[in-house]
Amino acid sequence: MPKTRRCHYPNCHKIVKQPDHYCQLHYEHESEYLAKRQRWARSHDKQYVHHYNTVTRNRTNDKRMQYNFYRTKQWSRLRQIVLERGHYLCAYCKVQGKLTPAKTVDHIIPIEFSPNDKANLANLAIICGSCHRLKTNWEQSYYGTGQGNRMQPVEAIRDLQAVTVLMNGVKRDER
Repeated sequence: MPKTRRCHYPNCHKIVKQPDHYCQLHYEHESEYLAKRQRWARSHDKQYVHHYNTVTRNRTNDKRMQYNFYRTKQWSRLRQIVLERGHYLCAYCKVQGKLTPAKTVDHIIPIEFSPNDKANLANLAIICGSCHRLKTNWEQSYYGTGQGNRMQPVEAIRDLQAVTVLMNGVKRDER
């Protein structure tokens, strides 16, 4: 006797034979459902996740230690202090005269460039998504952070206003 299941269409209780998921009445939804399952499977592929974590994210021992820092109680406390201090508003947008809500805490000087400043409250600021993309692009070109880049022998810039001006001057195609 073949295995059966109920039709996946909402409120349809007809029995279908496996491997089908929909009855004859709702069979037009089958291909859409299978495509959705394939997209989900690709995004949850163990090999992809393993490769990302071992090759990209934790590519060196320094990077592994850097990402492990973000899972500590110390980081959770620092992050909360910075968010409350800045009233959940992007510090980089504030310099430009805009008020943008944000929940991400950023290192003004990247950890890769200055590992000793990773827990320094003066080196932490709130940043929104669009500013974070601009700042990451600028950091990669100025400091040489990021995968495949070489650290540059440059002076660290601690002034939030100066960083904001510089990061808004760097566009994606200048990288």
